[in-house]
Amino acid sequence: MVNRTSRTPDIHHMTAHEIRGKLDARDLSAVELTQATLKRISSIDGEINAYLRTTAEQAIPAAEEADRRLRGSGPEPGPLTGVPILVKDNMSTAGVETTAGSKILAGYIPPFDAEVVSRLNEAGAITLGKGNLDEFAMGSSNEHSAFGAVRNPWDMERVPGGSSGGAAAAVAAGECVVALGSDTGGSIRQPAALCGVVGMKPTYGLVSRYGLIAFASSLDQIGPITRDVRDCADTLNIISSHDPKDSTSVKAPFNDFGEKLGKSVDGMRLGVPKEYLVEGIEPGVRQAFEEAVEELRSLGALIEETSLPLTNQALAVYYVIAPSEASANLSRYDGVRYGAASTVGSTAAELSRHTRGEMFGDEVKRRILIGTYALSSGYYDAYYKKAQQVRTLIRREFTEAFGQFDALVTPTSPSVAFKIGEKLEDPLQMYLADICTIPVNIAGLPAISVPCGLSEEMPVGLQVIGPQFGDQTVLQVAHAYEQSTDWHRSHPPL
Repeated sequence: MVNRTSRTPDIHHMTAHEIRGKLDARDLSAVELTQATLKRISSIDGEINAYLRTTAEQAIPAAEEADRRLRGSGPEPGPLTGVPILVKDNMSTAGVETTAGSKILAGYIPPFDAEVVSRLNEAGAITLGKGNLDEFAMGSSNEHSAFGAVRNPWDMERVPGGSSGGAAAAVAAGECVVALGSDTGGSIRQPAALCGVVGMKPTYGLVSRYGLIAFASSLDQIGPITRDVRDCADTLNIISSHDPKDSTSVKAPFNDFGEKLGKSVDGMRLGVPKEYLVEGIEPGVRQAFEEAVEELRSLGALIEETSLPLTNQALAVYYVIAPSEASANLSRYDGVRYGAASTVGSTAAELSRHTRGEMFGDEVKRRILIGTYALSSGYYDAYYKKAQQVRTLIRREFTEAFGQFDALVTPTSPSVAFKIGEKLEDPLQMYLADICTIPVNIAGLPAISVPCGLSEEMPVGLQVIGPQFGDQTVLQVAHAYEQSTDWHRSHPPL
């Protein structure tokens, strides 16, 4: 049965800045909020399966420390001090099992925190646990987790999107206030759209990948999933910085990402690439997107159709580059040096073969095979090298578009959340779910998804894409649209 939307505000659906208001006014303590959220997880997550594990033993002392900071003892509190968060389980957390949704990492306890986790801990955020995901972040539905599928809190028979499905479902269900996801081809934005929350992929290199379990290193980027755009900007301010431990971390000027929030979009030039209104886009999604475009037009934005012809090549480029990098990154899991090991095999080669055969899921094996083939002798030039050449052309096409427009607007996903199992046996149809999000990762651009309507009583997302390091502009456009509508206040009653 599909849940009907509710806009009734309660503590489990407040934004981080609303919660901080209550914490500052002493209407609520961080300990009380943490205990209430842990209780909510205990009562509803058995069905949703957004969390792989909770960390109450660490969360309560962290909340006590946050309360002391909020009362003036210790470092100055920030926007997430005392706010409950979830971390996707492909980010290292010291002393807490980190599996990337795979059996091959079951029982792995990192000795260190990912850089983003360290920064959130320093900011006083309260980590409640680790979020479920498609194995090694490879998937668009969160059905590929070795620890069970995540269910969409709007309709338990549907997927939440992937691979950050646990993070998006938890925010939508009121099981945390903010979550960290990772986005390789849409894995933050697509589940955010399908679960009716906000999700942002920053410019590649703005957020450190140190401590992120790698899928495709030239595409992976960590970003926030939140209830509104302001929380997204506040979180990005905390987790963005140059990190010498990450060779891809940029030395960019880290300005306040919320600086342009509240500024008008009157006179801004917004492009609508016609290729993103793909054949097969659901009518309800198209209608919600067109209404969102008209809303932006009513706010004074100058909107014009444009064309990005190479968009149609982006999916093929992605499914050469990403599996190739995955093949290289996952070669470390051999049963000898790293990860769990099979009990079968008398030689290193046999042990490796049995370990991977037993412990990698079907989707991971599929992508390793594709990537290994693309990198193999005699095929490298025809596939991987060619894909990188087309990638350069896609970047150039975006650069030319941003010479004409301040930002681009598109649907986030061509469909609303589909039924669990509906596309599991058809990998191509599953891959097409990311057709609107993948080009952004190929070009390393910032993009955000914000709720823009309902179709079949399920959420629809509006995607705003900006030029490289145009993260502030992306947030400005998204915030202007969000504040002129009420969709971000909708949530599934649970």
